[in-house]
Amino acid sequence: MSLPDPEKSQAARLLRRAALSGLVASLALVSACTVRPLYSSAPLTAGSQVGAAAELASISIKPVSTRPAQQVRNNLIFAFGQGSGEPASPAYTLDLGVTELVESAAIVQVQTEEDEPTAGTVTLTANYVLRDAATGTVVALGKRSIPSSFDRPRQEFAAYRAQIDAENRAARELADLLRLAIAQDLAKNGKKA
Repeated sequence: MSLPDPEKSQAARLLRRAALSGLVASLALVSACTVRPLYSSAPLTAGSQVGAAAELASISIKPVSTRPAQQVRNNLIFAFGQGSGEPASPAYTLDLGVTELVESAAIVQVQTEEDEPTAGTVTLTANYVLRDAATGTVVALGKRSIPSSFDRPRQEFAAYRAQIDAENRAARELADLLRLAIAQDLAKNGKKA
């Protein structure tokens, strides 16, 4: 029988200690995270007495001027109020700016001198500023963008309708993204009691 090699047992001990300290460090980092359900009944901001849904329902969205912006605004009003419309006495106001970019994604050569786009992409970009309605102070601001692809058939009306449908899809998705972003902003930067 031979005795254990002291160098190997020393290396194994050091390896175990390093693994254990790495585990402790990773647990310390994970414990610092504040993860909680977005759809819970707990308030989003510190000191608020209402739940997350009621706090989002207290956001009034200012009027906009373009068709895609109006689509995003309508979807946001529906999402914030869960179908009940805008609040009578809002706690927050939302300034919303939406821009649209339409690009040709694919070009097919029809004849030797003529190229015709056969696919396109509509990109809606929203800039938002959320303000406290009572004080006018900025609570949150941000920018979000959503692309939506569509096919361009040869018929002019069908191509126009496909672009409108892509705008509508992008507006719905952008409104969902903005709702989540604003809820996160309220939870992170909300007014303090």
